[in-house]
Amino acid sequence: MVHFLHPGLSPRTIALPDAQKDALGSCVVQEEASPYSLVNICLHVLIANLEKLCSERSDGTLCLPEHWSFPQEVADRFLGVMTWQGKLTDRTASIFRGNQMKLKLVNIQKAKISTAAFIKAFCHHRLIELDATAVHTDLPVPDIISGLCSNSWIQQNLRCLLLDSTSIPRDSRVLYFGQLTGLRILSVFNVCFHSEDLANVSQLPKLESLDISNTLVTNISALLTCKNRLKSLTMHYLKCLTMTKSQILAVIRELKCLLHLDISDHRQLKSDLAFHLLQQKDILPNVVSLDISGGSYITDGAVELFIRQRPAMQFVGLLATDAGYSDFFTTKQGLRVAGGVNMRQISEALSRYRNRSCFMKEALYRLFTETFSMQVTMPAVLKLQKNCLLSLTNSRILVDVPFDRFDAAKFVMRWLCKHENPKMQTMAVSITSILALQLSPEQTAQLQEELFMAVKELLAIVKQKTTENLDDVTLLFTLKALWNLTDESPAACKHFIENQGLAIFIQVLETFSESAIQSKVLGLLNNIAEVRELSSKLVTEDVVKHVSSLLHSKEMEVSYFAAGIIAHLTSDSQPWMSRDLQRTALLQDLYATIQNWPSSSCKMTALVTYRSFKAFFPLLGNFSQPEVQLWALWAMYHVCSKNPSKYCKMLVEEEGLPLLCDIREHSEADPQAQKIAISILDDFRMHFVNYQRHPLCSMPLT
Repeated sequence: MVHFLHPGLSPRTIALPDAQKDALGSCVVQEEASPYSLVNICLHVLIANLEKLCSERSDGTLCLPEHWSFPQEVADRFLGVMTWQGKLTDRTASIFRGNQMKLKLVNIQKAKISTAAFIKAFCHHRLIELDATAVHTDLPVPDIISGLCSNSWIQQNLRCLLLDSTSIPRDSRVLYFGQLTGLRILSVFNVCFHSEDLANVSQLPKLESLDISNTLVTNISALLTCKNRLKSLTMHYLKCLTMTKSQILAVIRELKCLLHLDISDHRQLKSDLAFHLLQQKDILPNVVSLDISGGSYITDGAVELFIRQRPAMQFVGLLATDAGYSDFFTTKQGLRVAGGVNMRQISEALSRYRNRSCFMKEALYRLFTETFSMQVTMPAVLKLQKNCLLSLTNSRILVDVPFDRFDAAKFVMRWLCKHENPKMQTMAVSITSILALQLSPEQTAQLQEELFMAVKELLAIVKQKTTENLDDVTLLFTLKALWNLTDESPAACKHFIENQGLAIFIQVLETFSESAIQSKVLGLLNNIAEVRELSSKLVTEDVVKHVSSLLHSKEMEVSYFAAGIIAHLTSDSQPWMSRDLQRTALLQDLYATIQNWPSSSCKMTALVTYRSFKAFFPLLGNFSQPEVQLWALWAMYHVCSKNPSKYCKMLVEEEGLPLLCDIREHSEADPQAQKIAISILDDFRMHFVNYQRHPLCSMPLT
């Protein structure tokens, strides 16, 4: 329930850098400082109140009011925002039936809708673009194609179809795109797309751009069918190709209209196709963009010669290769390079490879290394893959900037468990520790598999660092990550116990005496102590010995957390049946320690914050143990005095005010507890004006 937000280093200067370092910085600063557009604000309000504004059909789907009508551009944007917010379902998609909405550019990325809902909602519109990237398996590729082909206007006019990471049933036959005669752009990245499907697609009369990356294509000879019209070909990571390099190059040589070619690959596969392509003089005469990232044996000299022979080239991808280091790549006008040599190349890579985890990992590693020496934060760099970068520089941005934290946390937790090199491990742990606090308990509960793996991996890191007696920044980040992951998460606390977390943490306390480490260990044990079904696991000789000793620490936050553990453990007498004398002694020690603490408004080394007061409420009602009650009141007053607007509101919303009033009025309440309860109520009345009309505000407080 509790965590620390340690103040970071001195804030970096946000400045408009010169064009050599951050050419887009000025535009980005202006963009980020601008308010949301009125259209977007209105659309967000409409979506938030959709259930109230719409009527319900007999089948349970929603229907817009009859007099409503949306212009095409607004309708397209409305759908896009719904999709981005995860609000597009069978129930809500039905508002796009009929003619009140006129759609052209349809974005249903990652939507969970059925085939029937898709056809009824979208296939009667005059669509020219459809982005169905990673839609749910309830809407497979064959059904998407069939639905689109049911509209003769769409057959002739649909220009762009994106089906990346979309499912295909195992028993499906060849995907028949032939009726979509107007199609110019098709992407089937990461789809079960075969050579037979490629043969079908290659016959499309207007096809100009094709992405068959990470598919099951074994032979690309069918591309010769469209050699006179294909301008862009992306085939990143074609792992199933059975053709020889000379056969592949022979096909590419015939594609004389190509302006863009992407044959990038995983570096681990050690593909040398790009190496052989660079040696060819009579190939790709009109190319302006070539991506060979991840290729083996690629040198600066070979790439430079290839580009000099094709002076119109505007882009080359060289990330995860041995090229990009010569002055040629920084001095040639009009040439953009995605690589890892400098910030300009890294920024280009971050922008280009958002959907390629192998390259994003490489780019972030290079970025992590590069930012060690940065003194000025560059706005255009911050704009790219923002959440990962900013976790390395300033946790405040990770807290304040809007982005999908759930997906980011899921990705980083999986990344954490891949046993990367130490620098990347530190980066992953740091990001995890910050993102964990941005998730609601409900979101954390959805990350069951990721949470189990992350807790296990983090504990392994702690054990290794402790065995090596190495109290470095990685250990601190790891302890913080575990602390934050277990915050109001019984599942994470359970994983911690099941993976011998207690024994590992006892070893940490016996190895390190730094207060920064002790406070994080005790903070996590506090989280476990709050879980009633697990708290008894802490009633052991080792745990009680260390916690009772740290209760007397000179460092306020260490003593504070030790007291919290004792308060939660002793509030339940059941685990102490055979050791009641020890429990009594702990309670007496707890009371004496709190009496010696400074005022509740004192400053600690770090700021204590809470998601909720709910774990305190059982302690507040425990009049038979004033020691426990006193700690809970001290803790609540501490945060209420620091941030009254947040915590006074929390008191109202969680119905904690009556408990404080009970303590104030109770005849057997401890006088010190009554004094603190009155102080909290007084703060509530004085500082939280939004609740001035609350009945408790008009009551006498003394």
